[in-house]
Amino acid sequence: MSKITDYATKVGVKSLELASEKKRTETLLYQMMPKSVAEQLKTQQSVQAEYFHSVTIFFSDIVGFTLMSARSTPMQVVQMLNGLYSIFDASIDRYDVYKVETIGDAYMVVSGLPNPSERHASEIALLALELRNTVSDYRVPHLPGERIQLRIGLHSGSVVAGVVGLKMPRYCLFGDTVNTSSRMETTSEPNCIHLSESTQVALEAEGGFQIQKRGKISIKGKGMMQTYWLLGYHGNPDRQPKKVHTLKATPARPESSQVRPNSRANCAITFHV
Repeated sequence: MSKITDYATKVGVKSLELASEKKRTETLLYQMMPKSVAEQLKTQQSVQAEYFHSVTIFFSDIVGFTLMSARSTPMQVVQMLNGLYSIFDASIDRYDVYKVETIGDAYMVVSGLPNPSERHASEIALLALELRNTVSDYRVPHLPGERIQLRIGLHSGSVVAGVVGLKMPRYCLFGDTVNTSSRMETTSEPNCIHLSESTQVALEAEGGFQIQKRGKISIKGKGMMQTYWLLGYHGNPDRQPKKVHTLKATPARPESSQVRPNSRANCAITFHV
């Protein structure tokens, strides 16, 4: 009886350890892809690609990242990005968005999938305002004199989403909307949030957003497009970005030969709570 009791105790401890490990594994899986998709993979169901009529995608990168990396060791670059994106990850938990991936200094977020939402544009816009505000306080640990500046682009449209790969499956987005969102980012300016016309229309419909017309610019692969700057939000107090801060930026000169407009935005935001 003593041996049986001892065995039962050990089994109970091992069961608790197994449950704890399973929870940690599930938490990691849910961070890698949407929970509904992860549940299908856990039950060994095939995950079919799905079409989403309307989503909004956020792209950002760090201005001057290449030069900054040249002045840093690989370990310092990793530590810098980990610190910065840990702050970003904390912000996205407050919005109805899904982080798709990070590649180097690029950060991609989407709203409107896997659970469709009519407020996908405003969720991404509010997140963009909060991240741009937050990053103004971030200092590079090994380069204390350096200020981090983001270049941000948003675009709304349709996408197809699905799981790609077997060894390391990834939840990926496909379609012209992804490409156009990336173009909005590359043609943006430091500390500015660049909007396509489809995102501008969606935000105007919701109201409360301060938007400035940028004018028509040449977008690689798309031709001339009417685009806008997102400057701030003065709508529902309950939906205000978290921090209270005023940020001004003078856009830098273009880093490439890509055509950019003569008029420059005064990317100033005032957050109210």
